[in-house]
Amino acid sequence: MKNKKISLADVIPYFHDGMTIMFGGFMGVGTPPLLIEALLESGVKDLTIIGNDTAFVDTGVGPLISSGRVKKVIASHIGTNPETGRRMIAGEMLVELVPQGTLIERIRCGGAGLGGFLTPTGVGTVVEEGKQKIVQNGVEYLLELPLRADLALVHAHTADCSGNLTYQLTARNFNPIIALAADLVIAQADQMVDVGSILPDQVITPGALIDYVVVSPEVCS
Repeated sequence: MKNKKISLADVIPYFHDGMTIMFGGFMGVGTPPLLIEALLESGVKDLTIIGNDTAFVDTGVGPLISSGRVKKVIASHIGTNPETGRRMIAGEMLVELVPQGTLIERIRCGGAGLGGFLTPTGVGTVVEEGKQKIVQNGVEYLLELPLRADLALVHAHTADCSGNLTYQLTARNFNPIIALAADLVIAQADQMVDVGSILPDQVITPGALIDYVVVSPEVCS
């Protein structure tokens, strides 16, 4: 059995300029703060980040935006972070706004190996620009393509040494889905327990999807 716990310092070599990173959470709740801090400290830049929103200036992925590390954002909401809007308007950063349900489904398709899906959401609006339209049973749909990332950063409540994860309340948002759609998945856990302490039917994200776990305080040897 592989022990997937690593230190925060061991995470740094997995970051590089220009990578695409998915992050979990909603308004910063469920976005792993230690891993975002490690990204900042690593100095990587020109990132494309994918998640529900850009939280606030000083929470969630907000510090990545404020420090100029992000080249492009793919999200459904940016209104709570004025720095995101400022950089977008100034042409300093690209922003692709995607309806929330469409965004999570594009990520799910990326994780499931699907070629995309059809949705009526966005037909007749700016959302349809540059996208293929398909008429099915007399109804117009947009073909939405899957999203994948080089890296997914997940925030769990509890992990065991094999990487099995549980989440707490709304911090679960987006995290289980992005764990399916990235080449490398690193989780931050609030606590770590021995293998077997999490009942099988309580595991939300199985350890097979998780490459590494960072935990603070470190309680698993």
